[in-house]
Amino acid sequence: MRAEARGFTLVELLVVLAIIATLLALAAPRYFQHVERSKEAVLRENLATMRDAIDQYHADTGKWPESLAALVDRRYLRAVPQDPITESRETWVEVPPREGTGVQDVRSGAQGGGLDGTPYSEW
Repeated sequence: MRAEARGFTLVELLVVLAIIATLLALAAPRYFQHVERSKEAVLRENLATMRDAIDQYHADTGKWPESLAALVDRRYLRAVPQDPITESRETWVEVPPREGTGVQDVRSGAQGGGLDGTPYSEW
C-alpha cells in the first residue's frame, strides 16, 4: 500500500500569497489615510482646547498669558498638549496680540499641509 503525500503544492501556496498581497494592497492605503485623518482631528481638538484656555485666561485676568506654560501654571490646562503631527510639545507657534505682549493665539509648527490641502500653520 502506497502512502499518499499530504500538504500543499507550490502553486496553491503562491495563489494564497497572491490573494493576501492583493488584499493588503487594497487595505494599506486606507489604513494610513485613516491614521493621518485621526492625527488631524487630534490637532484640531488640541488647538481648540488651547485657544479656549487662552480666551478664558484673557477674560479672567484682562491680559494675555505670557506663554502656554502660564496656562498650565494657572491651571487653565493640565499640560501643554502634544502636537500629533510633530509629536512634540515644543513646536507650537505662539502668536502675539497686535498690541501688547503675551499669547493671543496658537498654531501648529508642523511642516506640510492637511488632507484638505491647507497648511498646518494656518489652522
